[in-house]
Amino acid sequence: MRIFLLSILLVGLTSLSCSFQKLAIRSTTGIFSYGVEALYDESDLIIAEQAIASNLKLLEGLHKADPKNQEILLMLTQGYASFSLGFVEDESVSRAQLFYLRARDYGFLMLRKTAAFKDSIPSREEAFIERLKILKQKDVPALFWTAFAWGGWINLSKDNPQAIFDLGKVKQMMSRVIELEEGYFYGASHLFFGGIYGSLPRMLGGDPDKAREHIERCLSLSNEKFMLAYVYLARYYAHPNLDEALFDKYLKFVLQAPVDILPENKLLTAIAKDKAQKLIIKKEQLF
Repeated sequence: MRIFLLSILLVGLTSLSCSFQKLAIRSTTGIFSYGVEALYDESDLIIAEQAIASNLKLLEGLHKADPKNQEILLMLTQGYASFSLGFVEDESVSRAQLFYLRARDYGFLMLRKTAAFKDSIPSREEAFIERLKILKQKDVPALFWTAFAWGGWINLSKDNPQAIFDLGKVKQMMSRVIELEEGYFYGASHLFFGGIYGSLPRMLGGDPDKAREHIERCLSLSNEKFMLAYVYLARYYAHPNLDEALFDKYLKFVLQAPVDILPENKLLTAIAKDKAQKLIIKKEQLF
């Protein structure tokens, strides 16, 4: 009898310990949310890069302790995808590809918690698209950041047949984001289409004019404050049309913009300025 009672007590204490652990993790998650806001307010790219890298590893530790926590999964998906875009892809394509895939896989874990994908994530495009129709507006963050990460990998992997095969799914994901909440994250779903239409050759569906239409829609949704859209106009519209004057105009506009033009997200503006400067340096190669 004593052994039986002791066993019950130990099970109870273990359960209580697990409950306290999850409570602590969820409290920490709230603190991380404030940390994300602080990072968005940071315009120094060196500080931001170091902070994001260290926080991502902390978040992965929290994920291991509480793998069903959707907030942690969202921060990991958004964090690795944004880190790759802002700090890695211009320096190392291979590292960026790995980070984008890591972000995508965390995104898949999020999507598996939705009603649309709770059973599985279909490999067949037709079945995948049917599931997308079930998603609701509350699922937009999971959908957008998973597609953003997957699209980032595709953009850097156009010589990979799997990337071309996956592109149709990501297009449908971003189209669904536009249907549910077009203005989410400054209308960046349109930025995705701008990058795709502006980077693919015409024989594979590329179209610089469609690229411009999508990027300008993104600018409209962000009240023309999302400087990364002007970088995309230079890279994916002016460059394919070999318009050097327009290329210079867009990038100059970004470099001259106040760092607080997007008051709640100085980091995005700083990243746009950095990318604009790098494109100017690469201009001779591009033209």
